[in-house]
Amino acid sequence: MPTPLHPIAERFIRYAQIDTQSDPDSNAFPSTAKQKNLSALLAKELQEMGVKDAHMDEWGYVYATLPATSSKKVPVICLCSHVDTAPDCNGTDVKPIVHPKYDGRPIVLPDDPTQVISTEQHPYLLEKVGDDIITASGCTLLGADDKAGVAIIMELAKTIMLNPQIPHGEIKILFTPDEEVGRGVEHVDMKKLGADFGYTLDGGELGVVEYETFSADGMEVVFYGVMAHPGSAKGIMVNALKLASDFISALPKDRLAPEVTSGREGFVHPTDVRGNAEIATVKLLIRDFDTSNLAVHEQQLESIAAQVIRSQPTARYSIKITEQYRNMREILDQQPEVYQKAIRAVERLGLAPRVNPVRGGTDGSRLSFMGLPCPNLFTGEMALHSKHEFVSIQDMEKSHQVLMELLRIWEADSPA
Repeated sequence: MPTPLHPIAERFIRYAQIDTQSDPDSNAFPSTAKQKNLSALLAKELQEMGVKDAHMDEWGYVYATLPATSSKKVPVICLCSHVDTAPDCNGTDVKPIVHPKYDGRPIVLPDDPTQVISTEQHPYLLEKVGDDIITASGCTLLGADDKAGVAIIMELAKTIMLNPQIPHGEIKILFTPDEEVGRGVEHVDMKKLGADFGYTLDGGELGVVEYETFSADGMEVVFYGVMAHPGSAKGIMVNALKLASDFISALPKDRLAPEVTSGREGFVHPTDVRGNAEIATVKLLIRDFDTSNLAVHEQQLESIAAQVIRSQPTARYSIKITEQYRNMREILDQQPEVYQKAIRAVERLGLAPRVNPVRGGTDGSRLSFMGLPCPNLFTGEMALHSKHEFVSIQDMEKSHQVLMELLRIWEADSPA
């Protein structure tokens, strides 16, 4: 008889099979209505646990309160994960597969044997030999980003509700849609949430405590050409698609690009080009850990756009810059106890904390600037946004244990 799965793994597998892919081209909120299918289920399951105020609002957010069991003045802690999966890879008909006691050999995914998860491509797998690994089947992403976080928080809620003898302060649960398209907290009601500090569960490797992210802007460069009938266009037509192509070709290739940067290096990254011979738009991501460098990168891009049209006096361009999120360390360093307690919780469980800057962002980036200092903690999710995505069941279990220890630390450190 197969060994029963840990309850967190069972939850995760159920949640992973619900299609919640978000859509960056949608103007609706949430960007896809199907995200609410999981949100509604989570609210229902929380209510069945006895969490009386659990509900999904009109925007697809799930709010819930786990009442305090301590008489101390413990800060209200929010635990947050997002329900949507990335639009970068197919998220429909996900088939999670458990690989018990991983032996270190390449994992061939059955629905597409060309998809092979190996330790050469994913070195973290070498640390997971002996663990139980969950993957998708080869045709989709898995959705561990961030349904692993959702499952961990849900299992914590069950643990808390079944064990009222565990002392803790009031805990707020928040599940968000549309994190993957950068809009995850646009409609969060901070007053209703009513938390003092928060933690997102959206990190990767065992022991990760992240309190520094990129600062991020989005940029749109629109090239306006001159249209004419192609049969009589000589000396008149300026093709906007060619201008956009020249702009992309002129972007730095040996620096400031995701494919050649790492660590604390920033980048500019074209993500989309569309249009026609008359008007063409290039969308880019601008990223740096130093917020002041965003303006430097953006000026460089504008200089490239100006150079592209210099020989075409009848053409023009426009630029639109949208602030996306900022490095949460700017806020968290003002209240370092928030991430220091998380590091203590990791250490108390005998784990080595991994404190690295996030080459990306989380809901916690924006929540921190909305008044809720909010570091990011590990779940075990790896190889994100791809068919190679995987998660260790043991990592999810350890994440749950770290959260429990973290709540004990907040309670123990609080005044009577």
